[in-house]
Amino acid sequence: MLKGSVRIAIGSDHAGYELKRYIIAKLREEGYECVDFGVDSRENADYPDVSYEVALAVARGNCDFGILICGTGIGSSIVANKVCGVRCSLCLNEYMAAMARAHNDANVLALGARVLGNELAWNITKTWLTTPFSNEERHVRRVRKISLIERVGKGCLTACINKVE
Repeated sequence: MLKGSVRIAIGSDHAGYELKRYIIAKLREEGYECVDFGVDSRENADYPDVSYEVALAVARGNCDFGILICGTGIGSSIVANKVCGVRCSLCLNEYMAAMARAHNDANVLALGARVLGNELAWNITKTWLTTPFSNEERHVRRVRKISLIERVGKGCLTACINKVE
């Protein structure tokens, strides 16, 4: 896949705003297309709102990959992993980034702005974007099982709606 043809959905809460701006600038320098889902300032914002929109863009095929940035990356990754078709990986180093792509075919990356410096976050992002899925049978089998678990879990939606009503 050529960099120029790769669309990356990216979003952050207030804590990740500055790192998001840095990562977008670096991605564009490298020739990636970025779709910025916000936020647009350091004003207090709720990470679930942006995280959900980024995850949906990836799940629907509007973007090839997603990048989420909040204070720790934890909350954003939890939200993204609730969306069917998303395999979000919270990565703290380049090794985790490479394994998330090679073994899990992760399609959304979560980063923690309060736990990573700009340079490390960029190195993680580069590694994550440039590592292909291995397509080894054992990893294909495991990703297929994750997809099956997702489909079974869709019954949860009905149960949750019934609890609310």
